[in-house]
Amino acid sequence: MVEFLELEAQDGVRMPWNVIPGTKQEAAHSIIPVAAIYTPLKLFPSMPVLPYSPLRCRTCRSVLNPFAIVDFSAKLWICPFCFQRNHFPTHYSSISDVNLPAELFPNYTTLEYESPSDASPVPLVFMLVVDTCLIEEEVGFLKSALAQAMDLVPENSLVGMITFGTFVQVHELGFGHVSKSYVFKGTKDVSKDQLLEQMNFFAKKPRPATGIVAGPRDGLSAESIARFLLPVAECEFALNSVLEELQKDPWPVPADQRAVRCTSAALSVAASLLGACVPGSGARIMAFIGGPSTEGPAAIVSKNLSEPIRSHKDLDKDSAAHYHKAVKFYEGLAKQLVHQGHVLDLFACALDQVGVAELKIAVERTGGIVVLAESFGHAVFRESLKRVFQSTDYDLGLSSNGIFEINCSKDIKVQGIIGPCASLEKKGPLCSDTVVGQGNTSAWKLCGLDKCTSLCLIFDVAKKDIPDAIGQSTSNQFYFQFLTYYQHGNGQMRLRVTTLSRRWIAGPGSIQDLIAGFDQEAAAVVMARVVSFKMETEAEFDPIRWLDRSLIQLCSRFGDYQKDNPSSFSISPRFSIFPQFIFHLRRSQFVQVFNNSPDETAYFRMILNRENVANSVVMIQPSLISYSFHSGPEPALLDVAAIAADRILLLDSYFTVVVFHGATIAQWRNAGYQHQPEHEVFAQLLRAPQDDSDAIIKERFPVPRLVICDQHGSQARFLLAKLNPSATYNSASPLPGGDILFTDDVSFEVFLDHLQRLAVQ
Repeated sequence: MVEFLELEAQDGVRMPWNVIPGTKQEAAHSIIPVAAIYTPLKLFPSMPVLPYSPLRCRTCRSVLNPFAIVDFSAKLWICPFCFQRNHFPTHYSSISDVNLPAELFPNYTTLEYESPSDASPVPLVFMLVVDTCLIEEEVGFLKSALAQAMDLVPENSLVGMITFGTFVQVHELGFGHVSKSYVFKGTKDVSKDQLLEQMNFFAKKPRPATGIVAGPRDGLSAESIARFLLPVAECEFALNSVLEELQKDPWPVPADQRAVRCTSAALSVAASLLGACVPGSGARIMAFIGGPSTEGPAAIVSKNLSEPIRSHKDLDKDSAAHYHKAVKFYEGLAKQLVHQGHVLDLFACALDQVGVAELKIAVERTGGIVVLAESFGHAVFRESLKRVFQSTDYDLGLSSNGIFEINCSKDIKVQGIIGPCASLEKKGPLCSDTVVGQGNTSAWKLCGLDKCTSLCLIFDVAKKDIPDAIGQSTSNQFYFQFLTYYQHGNGQMRLRVTTLSRRWIAGPGSIQDLIAGFDQEAAAVVMARVVSFKMETEAEFDPIRWLDRSLIQLCSRFGDYQKDNPSSFSISPRFSIFPQFIFHLRRSQFVQVFNNSPDETAYFRMILNRENVANSVVMIQPSLISYSFHSGPEPALLDVAAIAADRILLLDSYFTVVVFHGATIAQWRNAGYQHQPEHEVFAQLLRAPQDDSDAIIKERFPVPRLVICDQHGSQARFLLAKLNPSATYNSASPLPGGDILFTDDVSFEVFLDHLQRLAVQ
């Protein structure tokens, strides 16, 4: 595993197969797809930033890299992707094997170019879209959180403000004397032209007769834009006045009805306003939503409380009346935002569902961030919002306006990307006929991305079977190049280039090489993303069956056994943890939708689809650490047997962090022993998991929910739900001080037993 972490530390890439099955048939037999999980903006302290433009191949447009073959005497280089011979331009004339430019250094397989430009950096734009159909207490929480966040916004950033309830109000922050706003009806979808007309954009400067209205360059005056979008420093007073005056939507709500909330109309107005004023800039719509949308083009439920909000059962039976219409609306909004280069961020804080499942497509395609909490007063929301704007060691490194392109050897095709991006529909010879996720293209738009955003690229090996004689003589390397253009936090445009090569293998003796290059963590994460994608897109798809079948086929291809003899089965250490990952994935919230609302499931999958391998593995198989008097903190098996009365357990399942006190520890704590000087060791034991959980929470986004509970307490369910049920109410009694689970789920031992029996058939 260590060598895969080293590869990730150099290039930000993890691949399930680091030796690639070399033919179409070999790849099909390998079960797990040939894929890569790539973090385009991963921080590398030693990565060079070159102050000039990259040198490109004149045929395939790939960038000069360490794998190019260089002829120093003839001053030309051969592209490893298309074998085109390219001449070096004159400013490279002094190169030799002892005087190399940075892009040819073998250890600089990832580097950045920032070509100096005269254009001044474009400021960031934040458009706040705030729900007012909340109870007074929630309005208060939201006000204080927004006021705090506005103090952290960079001074030159532009800010705009829209509030909505029954109507949509666009606040004119540039009109400082009194608060002034433009009101739109929540039931109507307003077009961009109607919006510009009604908001008096052409009062002083007439509308151009032809062409599209887009920012100060195309038809709008800078002062008309500055009425709604101002630098924070200039509109501080007006913004604070609007926030202070923020109150509950004044329209009365009958006792048997939901509040009239026009979320979709407000987001549509925000998107059109930004599209007219600041197209192509790094603008973010930050939506703060406190309940379900009941009005407008994408309502998710009717106003009558007698109609419940859609559940997974309704979606499966296709009986959710509003669902398809709402998804279609947000698909259109996603297209508009991607075209404008803008991001939709979603902060959904309510005990009820708010429509995250419908909004998912717009948030994911634009690379937005999503936070789901129970209330605007909850630490999960407050701390996450702070982290968006904070510039500390743990800041998100928000960047915008990205375009991601890929180049690879001719025998590799791209099926698509599962992750926060949108296809730019650049078709070409690289595109596979099979499409997964955002496919049929070799370029994608990343409107918003940060230093953790990770894309899962799925490849197709197109090489047909090869005669042995030819197979050995040709090059046995596949090359990949990932290009990410993006607007850096400092406002400058940059290009990051990562070039990798991986050996391919085919033929009878290839199994040992494939095993040696298998990264089981990356494989588990790829399977999790693929199964989530299939569950959302394929009707009648049975995820448990698909995962089980894949695992059985993988074990029977790569395991060692005598036919029909389960006890003879063994598998290489390279594969040994993979069945465990699949066991926990089958039980995880990505596959088991029971007990989760469609909003929660959408939220979990959105986070899974944007996080790197290390974080995703924690979501699939949580980590458990045990603290006791007998030993320091040590990893414990994710099993009910880990529970003991004299232990504290720390469970990290990514979305929640649980500190679980055994029964004896809880009794001593309640008796206050930790406050007595002679029990200092006990006080330290109580403090250690708290300190470790604080460290986890500090560096994670969205901030996880912290649950502190005791054995046999009601909150202990957060831990028990994740443990392997090796002791249940059916089995023998637990060890003294231990616990049992009331479940009919099979334990990992039974699962493994069945796997061995089926793999050897």
